[in-house]
Amino acid sequence: MEERLIYLDNNATTKIDERVLEAMMPYFKQEYANPSSMYNFSKKSSNAIKEARGKVKDFLNAKDEKEIIFTSCGSESANTAIRGFLNYNDKTKKHIITSAVEHPCVLNVYRNLEKQGYKVDYIGVNSNGEINLEELKDKVKQDTALVSIMWANNETGILNPIEKISDIVKTKNPDTKLFVDGVQAAGKVPIDVQSANVDMLGISGHKFHAPKGIGALYINSKTMITPLIIGGHQERGKRAGTENTPYIVGIGKAAELACDNLQYEMTEVKRLRDKLESGIVKSIYNARVNTGAAQRVPNTTNIGFEYIEGELILLHLSDLGICASSGSACTSGSLEPSHVLRAMNVPFTAIHGSIRWSLSRFTTESEIDYVLEKLPQVIESIAKISPYQKELAQLKSLRA
Repeated sequence: MEERLIYLDNNATTKIDERVLEAMMPYFKQEYANPSSMYNFSKKSSNAIKEARGKVKDFLNAKDEKEIIFTSCGSESANTAIRGFLNYNDKTKKHIITSAVEHPCVLNVYRNLEKQGYKVDYIGVNSNGEINLEELKDKVKQDTALVSIMWANNETGILNPIEKISDIVKTKNPDTKLFVDGVQAAGKVPIDVQSANVDMLGISGHKFHAPKGIGALYINSKTMITPLIIGGHQERGKRAGTENTPYIVGIGKAAELACDNLQYEMTEVKRLRDKLESGIVKSIYNARVNTGAAQRVPNTTNIGFEYIEGELILLHLSDLGICASSGSACTSGSLEPSHVLRAMNVPFTAIHGSIRWSLSRFTTESEIDYVLEKLPQVIESIAKISPYQKELAQLKSLRA
């Protein structure tokens, strides 16, 4: 009998869409030519990359396909944007801004830049995880070279008002550039880089049903960078290396499908997310939604289970074939509580017991029903061995 698998960790990675895989296969087999070669055999690979670039351009509503650079992942996109711009930029501008809840691929770059003499301001968030716009407005100065704010948080799903953020930044200093980590927003909510007035934006294919190992970076035509990878002429000199044709075709196809499925993500996936969230809170007395009623991407909820350990919850769920996570996949294995939840001042009673649930368009109603059936039993069994029996009893009585 096949083991049951309920996969609710789609913010870590998604399954590749069969149609994406199908589109990629010819470029592993028949069309294996180097797309930079001059002979006719290479033209199909070259044309396929051009077509994929156009699909990603449309996905992000960029003005020109020349503004799209293919990378290996979201981390490379972030590093290319941040380091590439600062390396090209006026070196007298040493002030940069980000938020306290960014993904490690941004936060750790900024921490490294601090060691190189940059002054970094980390903007705080409220208890729901929403960024403090007044603090951001106050921090943008004449020597601010770059602001980096994520579109959607990977742990909580919180959506930042990027258009408003861009307006604040550009009003205070028109020369300041804005990089947006769009990894967790891509394929879940509409992204329009022109309307949002962002200078650079990174995405990663494996977050919207393309394979791991392919990403993209939007850089508008007015923003100049120094490439991180120096070599050949590929990607118009902004990212050297032989193009990964099958994976580029894959992210192009995934972008096309994401556009087609966006309405489904924002209605049906959201409905299932809300069913899961409300069902957990209704049936489990020590559950709390860590983000309150803040606006989020439609697939994500972060729920704290007070006075019990999240690692134990995940182990019990895994035995039942249910996959979820305690936060970012890039920080898994760390015993430290989530930096995102710490920044939100989530109570210590819940922070270690917080679980991220992230759905996809392949999530089914029966899978949500299965989780809602099994989870209360899991929490109850762990609560029985918790050292906080008195506190749990008080909480149960309070919420009865």
